[in-house]
Amino acid sequence: MMPAQQQRPTLEEVAASAGVSRATVSRVVNNSPTVAPHLRERVEQAIRELGYRPNLAARSLVTRRTGAVGVVVAESAEFVFADPFFGPIVRAASRELARTGRQMVLLLAQDEQDHERIAQYLEGGHVDGALLFSLHRNDPLPEVAARLGLPVVLQGRPWDAGPLRHWVDNDNRGGGRTATRYLLEQGRSRIATITGPLDMPAAVDRLSGYREALGNQFDDRLVVAGDFRQESGEAGMRELLERAPDIDGVFAASDLMAVGALRALRRSGRKVPEDVAVVGFDDHAALDEWTDPPLTSVHQDIDGAVVQMVSLLGLMLDGEEAPQHVVLPTRLVVRASA
Repeated sequence: MMPAQQQRPTLEEVAASAGVSRATVSRVVNNSPTVAPHLRERVEQAIRELGYRPNLAARSLVTRRTGAVGVVVAESAEFVFADPFFGPIVRAASRELARTGRQMVLLLAQDEQDHERIAQYLEGGHVDGALLFSLHRNDPLPEVAARLGLPVVLQGRPWDAGPLRHWVDNDNRGGGRTATRYLLEQGRSRIATITGPLDMPAAVDRLSGYREALGNQFDDRLVVAGDFRQESGEAGMRELLERAPDIDGVFAASDLMAVGALRALRRSGRKVPEDVAVVGFDDHAALDEWTDPPLTSVHQDIDGAVVQMVSLLGLMLDGEEAPQHVVLPTRLVVRASA
């Protein structure tokens, strides 16, 4: 005769053992930052002692949930796998979702056909919720998710106060302001910028920070638009040098564009930082420390943003109250380029 299978501990049993509410246990499991440290420690101790693990199989029988979460990136596969911004996002999302017992489903959307395919996938009930990354203006996916009533967290602030109100962002405006002020403090007087795509709030906010820092020194002839890619940074830098050969500082709204700017400056015979100081945005250390010279850059907490996104989504899926938005601070990492 086989022994009876031991019953898994429940969320309620963990709450009783820790002397807290079920909602508090749910917040700890979903890594919410709103739990007081002493309560988090009690819950984590109870989880260890009881051997609690989320039982998504049992949950799915009751709630008809799949245990899967869509990670939707509104970019082409070529861009996603070439840009150092997206690798850490995918790794962090997979890690954090697995920690809560959920499976990641990666979905890439470049064009209208991709958007239709993903909309049909979401409508099919294959995922319980979604994390949306790199959205552009007029992207149809937020509207599709809202119509379906699908729990969604956005990476980056939305364009307007639409139906999807949960989002996590880094302080892009503050980062642009910090980078430009630093160049001013270094004695630079003709500071240009290469923006990201201006159909994305992150690019608009970084440009706004640049403008704020310059005040009445702002000159729209020193602004060119890029698309966050290296090639656009190089082309933008060439254009800026043609417009204003006396440029002595550049804020590029992504590290890849800053790398392109460095190449254009080198080919023009200018030295960095002696002739032109360059500051990027992202702080991809594996990239920035190997540029010539090493790149000064605004650090944004990519991993921390994904942790917060997964936490918010977990609370929403558990029926708990979740903050509508979280903004993480940025900071400047000074290297040799400025």
